[in-house]
Order: sequence, then C-alpha cells, then structure tokens
Amino acid sequence: MVSKDLIIDADDSEVSLALLEDKQLIELNKEKRNIQFSVGDIYLGKVKKIMPGLNAAFINVGYERDAFLHYLDLGAQFRTLHRYYSAAIQKKGKIPPVSKFKSEQDIDKEGKITDVLTSGQTVIVQISKEPISTKGPRLASEISLAGRNLVLMPFSDKVSVSSKIESIEEKNRLKALIQSIKPRNYGVIVRTVAEGKKVPVLDAELKELVNKWEEAFLNIKKESKSPKLFIGEMNRTTTILRDMLNVTFNSIHINDPSLAEEIRKYIREIAPEKEKIIKLYNGSLPIFDHFGINKQIKALFGRTISFKHGAYLIIEHTEALHVIDVNSGNRSRTGNDQETNALEVNMEAASEIARQLRLRDMGGIIVIDFIDMQSGENKQLLYDKMREMMSTDRTKHNILPLTKFGIMQITRQRVRPEMNIVTDEKCPSCKGTGDVRPTILFTDDLENELSFIIDKVKTRKLVLNVHPFVAAFVKKGLFPIYRKWNRKYGISLKVQAVPSYHMLEYHFFDRYENEFDLG
Repeated sequence: MVSKDLIIDADDSEVSLALLEDKQLIELNKEKRNIQFSVGDIYLGKVKKIMPGLNAAFINVGYERDAFLHYLDLGAQFRTLHRYYSAAIQKKGKIPPVSKFKSEQDIDKEGKITDVLTSGQTVIVQISKEPISTKGPRLASEISLAGRNLVLMPFSDKVSVSSKIESIEEKNRLKALIQSIKPRNYGVIVRTVAEGKKVPVLDAELKELVNKWEEAFLNIKKESKSPKLFIGEMNRTTTILRDMLNVTFNSIHINDPSLAEEIRKYIREIAPEKEKIIKLYNGSLPIFDHFGINKQIKALFGRTISFKHGAYLIIEHTEALHVIDVNSGNRSRTGNDQETNALEVNMEAASEIARQLRLRDMGGIIVIDFIDMQSGENKQLLYDKMREMMSTDRTKHNILPLTKFGIMQITRQRVRPEMNIVTDEKCPSCKGTGDVRPTILFTDDLENELSFIIDKVKTRKLVLNVHPFVAAFVKKGLFPIYRKWNRKYGISLKVQAVPSYHMLEYHFFDRYENEFDLG
C-alpha cells in the first residue's frame, strides 16, 4: 500500500503544501496568504467594454487588468441570475428563496453579447482562471459553489454524477438521492468522493451550500457597489485539502498551531476519523528540511531532470506551449537492442513526466518528444502507460497517441499560474560580484556576531544553524571551535546543520527558536 503524507510549511507570507507518496514529492502547492482573485471567488463586476467582434466583454473586478467574459460563459440562466440580483437590491426586507423565484427564458446559445450586456452594468461573475502572465482573470457567470461532496449550481435544475464513479448502481442511487432532496432551481454535480455517502451527510452539505448562496443576498443592498468581492472561496489551503482528502493520508504534519487547529476543525467536520493524523511539528530544523522536501525541490524544478540509470528530461517553456525532450543518456551503452532500450527509457520517462506535470502544475499544450520506436505495439504500450500514470491527476487533461515521429501531445487545464521555482542560486560567497571575503575569516565573523548577541541580549543558551560543511568544520576534532566559544563566553551553544542553507549562510536562535534580528 502506498504511503501518503502531507507536509504543510506556514509562515507569515506564504503557505506551502507538499504531497508525498512513499516519501517522493509528487505535488507542491504554494499559497500567498494575501492572495486575491482565486479560482472560485464570486465578484460583483462592472461591464467596462463590450467587444462584439469577440462576442465577449471586459469586466472590472478590481484587478489591474480587466477580466474577460465570453458569451458562452454567461450560462443559460444569466437573465434569471441578473433579475434575482436586481430584486435583491430593490427589495425592502427579505427576498424570496431561489426555489420560489420564477425563472426567465434561457439565453440564445447562438446569441450576441450585445443582446445581454450593456456598458456600465453590474454583473455577478466567478473567477474561472486566475490572472496568468499579462492576462487578467477569466470569468464565468454560470455560478458554482463547491463543497467536499457536492457542487451547487444556482438557477439550474440538472443533476449529474462524476464519471469517475464506475458503479452504475451507485451513480443511479446518488442521482435519485440528490433529486429527492435538492430545492427547485438548483443544479447539483455529485463529486467522486461522495461515493458511498449516506443521505444525512449529503443533505447537510447541500443545505449549507444553499444557505451560503442565499445569505449572500441578504445585505447586498449595502454592498452593491461594484467591483467588489461577493462570495469568497475558502482559503486555498483549505480548498486544496478539500480536494485532496479523498485518499487515506498516513499523516499531515504542520508547523503552525493556528492553521493546524483550523485544519483539525475542518477535518473534524468532514472526516472525524482522520483527526488523529494531524501532527504539529515542533522540530528545530525547518519542516521542509526535516522531511527532505527542499532537497527534492532543488532536484526536480530545474531545466534538466534526471531519472533512472542516467536518462533525463529537458523541459522548455514558451508562451504558447511546453516542450519536453526525453534523452537516454548513458542508457544506450547497455546490452539491450535499440528498440528495447528506447521502450524502457520511454516508459520510465512517462512516469516522471506525469509527476512533473502535477508538481509544476503545467497547463495548456504539452509536447513530448520521446525516443523513436518502430514497433506499433510498443507505441501503444507507451500511450497506455502515460494514461495510467495520469489517471490520478485531478486536473482535467487529454492525451493523444504518439505520432509517427514519436511525438505525444497532452492538453492540461490551466486555471492558475504554473509553479516556477528557480533552482539556480547566486554564489553565496561573492553575491554575484566575483569578489569573495577570505574564507579563513568566516569563523571570526561567526564569533564576532556571537559575542555581539551575548552582550546585547544577555542570553546563555543559543542555537547556530549553518550549512552542513560549516557545521562539520566547527564541530571537528577533540576540541572543536564551538566548544572553545562555549568555554570562552560561558554559554551553551548548539550547532545544527541545515542542508538548504547557502555555504556561508548562518542564523542564530534562542532556545525558544526565535531568531536574533540584529538589523
């Protein structure tokens, strides 16, 4: 059985989530704590400019660039949604629930944007793609509110069940169940994780989503000035957890007590039996160093990615697409014939490529240049392998068979900017200048700063975090340097090696793990 662990590193500005399978990093998500314009957020936007030639409009939602709304993304019941919004603004007192609101006629599928929108109009829109590169957010006006098991769609009456639920009986059960409990004028999509769930669980979640939507309109008159955030998605950390928690984690390690309690509370509501897997990390090393994640990030996010037996990938990014080149490296020296060797390298490459797509959250068009193979049977094996490895990818994707030139094309939905981590580092000795301070003086620098701290804060217990090479140097021998400092200053100094540090990087901490800020 595969071991699955989630490691969460939270600081003041960012929350990083690393998903490990058998200690291997397969997914990495980073969320800025002040992030705006997240997928799922619902805004009151103002129509800024109508573009008849594109059959679309640009909407001001408060972003530096206007967001894009195409006619096809308005949703069939756009007129009903807009009339409900107008009624909420004009109504004195409580507006009727959606279930008792009379629906308007669907908009024409082949219609024009000018038939529906006018410049300066306020519209309810939802972020469907975050701002990427120079583009503003992409919008839709067919609103959906996602829960753990269900997705609620106001002013729709359709009920659909995830195609990933294979059992026909279970699909029919879930569809009949939802149709029997859902209010009129609401559509519902049943998510994969709802498989096997009982009526009380689904009914409670459905009511919660309906209340979230209808309560947003109670005070809308006071807040009707656009652009304005109308209904915010839960923070992205909880959103990712909501989507991830359809598997059995062995553990969730987190270094932030308040966020740990928030996640514990969330899990207590949706899966109380999982509460014990949440573990607060209190170690002295950074959490990503303790679990070996920083080392894996450095190895996995460069331009060249090595995998088994000397084979490697080269990943190039352009504005329009991503190109991945598969190279056999020194594998060609093995005793196998060329076709067998090519198949082995390609099959291993398929596993690594599937991992890289999830890890970097690469989207759009991905073109893969595999090593040429002559056998049609081998090409089919490779295609089947790639489909198998991508089957666990929650992001919508499509894979085409290999062309006669050994090229495979994959499209993968892109709703957020791609994860891009620079793995090259500026020279820690010269800071990019080409001039270095004599290394023989480095221990003098450490001692001078240590002396300054002791004199300034009058403490006797300290921790020094340094690169492993430096740690080995100051701890070597029968009378190591750090013990000489202990004796000289009458202190208790502990030296710790941190693999992610630059060679000459160092930080002093007190015994409560608070860093000394001497700036």
